[in-house]
Amino acid sequence: MINWMPPGLIFILGAFLIPLLKGRMQQAYLLLLPVLAGFILLNMPEGAGYVMNFLGYELVLARVDKLSMIFGYVFVIAAFIGFTYSIHLKEYGQHIAASLYIGSSLGVVFAGDFITLFIFWEIMAISSTYLIWSRKTKASQDAGFRYLLVHIAGGLSLLIGIIINVAETGSTAFNLMELSGLASYLILIGFLLNAAVPPFSAWLSDAYPEATITGAVFLSAFTTKTAVYVLIRGFAGTEILIWMGAIMAFYGVIFAVLANDIRRLLAYHIISQVGYMVAGVGIGTALALNGSSAHAFAHILYKGLLFMGAGAVLHMTGKSKLTELGGLYKTMPITLTLYMIGGLSISAFPLFSGFVSKSMIVTAAAENHLTIIWLILSVSSAGTFLHTGLKLPWFTFFGKDSGIRAKEPPINMLIAMGIAAFLCTLIGIYPDALYNLLPFDATYAPYTAEHIVWTLQILLFTGLGFFLLLKQLGGEPYISMDTDWFYRKGARAFMWFINNPMVRLSSKVNNVVFDIIPSSLIWAVKNPYAVMRIASDTVLLQLSGPDKRTEIQQRIKKEKDMYPGTINIYRPVGLTVLLITLFLMAYLLVYYLKSG
Repeated sequence: MINWMPPGLIFILGAFLIPLLKGRMQQAYLLLLPVLAGFILLNMPEGAGYVMNFLGYELVLARVDKLSMIFGYVFVIAAFIGFTYSIHLKEYGQHIAASLYIGSSLGVVFAGDFITLFIFWEIMAISSTYLIWSRKTKASQDAGFRYLLVHIAGGLSLLIGIIINVAETGSTAFNLMELSGLASYLILIGFLLNAAVPPFSAWLSDAYPEATITGAVFLSAFTTKTAVYVLIRGFAGTEILIWMGAIMAFYGVIFAVLANDIRRLLAYHIISQVGYMVAGVGIGTALALNGSSAHAFAHILYKGLLFMGAGAVLHMTGKSKLTELGGLYKTMPITLTLYMIGGLSISAFPLFSGFVSKSMIVTAAAENHLTIIWLILSVSSAGTFLHTGLKLPWFTFFGKDSGIRAKEPPINMLIAMGIAAFLCTLIGIYPDALYNLLPFDATYAPYTAEHIVWTLQILLFTGLGFFLLLKQLGGEPYISMDTDWFYRKGARAFMWFINNPMVRLSSKVNNVVFDIIPSSLIWAVKNPYAVMRIASDTVLLQLSGPDKRTEIQQRIKKEKDMYPGTINIYRPVGLTVLLITLFLMAYLLVYYLKSG
């Protein structure tokens, strides 16, 4: 007998009680949801739970194994940190959306079949969109619409792939797939879009900077990491993902160079860091898959911390552009300290979480003799430190004094950042706390002399280069465009095509269908015989020589002047037979074409 509820449903069902509570009760309730879900996680037995039958297919709402559990643990931790960061909000709509978002993300992680996965996948897309729209600016409204449209497109790709796969296999079970056939490609595209793999990545860097301050923290944790989970579950060892991930890691770093908005810069580094995870999925060895899982766990914590730090700056100053900030270390030293722990973690500094997770994937690439992949990932790691660990904090907290004298953010924000910072440090110092949760059998020792020296060389030379090129690395007061340029411009071109050529064509078609044809039919039925005589004489006019034209033209004019005239129903028998024969031939032709 099952005596536990899938943890995702705790958040989904719990969301409906949020508007009924106020003040301290609502705050306590928000923190209670992840605590209750965490308790359930700790007591869930391995295997399949909540198995139901739907239209002859088996739905599994709770597939429990080590892979789903490690993502479940970090999602619940992220939920607790996120709600702690946002409990000062009085707008319960954001809390409801965040709870639905967390619950559907957990639903994806524990789904054992494609139908369940797809339902939670779509709830995740819709609820996360609200966190963008809730900022209530023109930019957030536009970015939210683009975000939703892109995810609807990805969801359609996933749905069509699922339908074809079920038709071919007769099963809805979601397990490891071979990349062969249309179904697998469509499913993979749906997953890659949520993972923000270029060229399907612009939705992330477009939307996350426009989300609410607290919404961006939740967004940074769930969508791309659920995509990493389903890629591990469904496409581990798919070699094309190796190159996709490596390109993705470098791609995010390059575009971060151009970013001026601090949250846009961090968004590009989500793309970059998820690239490591995607590459690990493609490599497919036990070490690489453990690395992808471990890095997803670590990334949720340090990226959440980074977005909380950036959000604290935005919350207290109202500004988020590097060119408008500077000198905040004087009045926001705690925020700076906590942010730097996140910056050192994502940069894979020794004693911080990124050092013990990212290196697993890089080492797996080296062990499989993927030299170019290893090089790309190593260089990308240097770029991450350059921008997230140096550029952003320098121009935000140091650099040229902007004259802004902002205070520290509310205490709940600092507590949430402190929890995340503690976990980033704990994992870095005691990696077995994370390694013991990993799903596959592989051993890895991060703290070797070779690894420490190599990492410090990269980081210290990157730091030296930053200060030597400091003047060239400052933010520029403009917005850089990504591949979203194509669908922005493409959408405008499409709307012009609809509003101009297509409207004119529609007008002409309507004129023919609703004006010319009906009026012509009305004119013809008044005296069909007279109309046939006019039509036949008109054809004869075109075929006749000059000497006959005048006579025929006069006859046509006389026939039109007399129209409709008196209908003489008594016609020669031969003409009647001819008309009936023509009608029957037309009927038989239509019947043949329909049946043929």
